[in-house]
Amino acid sequence: MSLSTRSDTTSRLAIGAAGGVASYLLGYLLVYVTQRGGVDEQLEGFNFIADLFGSDPIPAWQAVGWLFYNAHFVATELPSLVGGVRSENFIAAGDDGTLTALYVVPVVLLLVAGLAAGRLGNAEDPADGAQAGALVVVGYLPLAIAGAVLFGYSVGEGTIAPDLVTAVLLAGVVYPAALGAVGGVASTFLGNE
Repeated sequence: MSLSTRSDTTSRLAIGAAGGVASYLLGYLLVYVTQRGGVDEQLEGFNFIADLFGSDPIPAWQAVGWLFYNAHFVATELPSLVGGVRSENFIAAGDDGTLTALYVVPVVLLLVAGLAAGRLGNAEDPADGAQAGALVVVGYLPLAIAGAVLFGYSVGEGTIAPDLVTAVLLAGVVYPAALGAVGGVASTFLGNE
């Protein structure tokens, strides 16, 4: 491997990682800004449950995180009153469909990150673009893992949190790798200036 090739690889890795970090943070921020008010209203019912378990009220920033992971089809695990755990996707469970648009947030942001990674990484053909775009996983995965843990809220003996396995596999690996790769491929069809 030549020094130039190693430098190109390092550069692509850094570009992909930056795109992954930006996608994750911007995605959470968009969900937070658009859903904070509705989450505050919905938390009134959950905070009643938290009171039953002797816990503090659930912070809105954590509940918004559950929606953000639900937008990746990652279920939120909740302790049930009779023991055990149940899974819930609050977006899918919404009666009026107003939250359905949240499914688009990670998709669009990861496609754009892959597109940018392909363009900035000077991808020359679709296979090269797919490789460059898929590198957004390098930045997205660590944040997906950290977020799944940070968005956990202890209630009695249980925790309300995104399912860790699907948070890692689906939100952390599949979404950024697949969508980043598609964006990277698309970047090769835009032409180089």
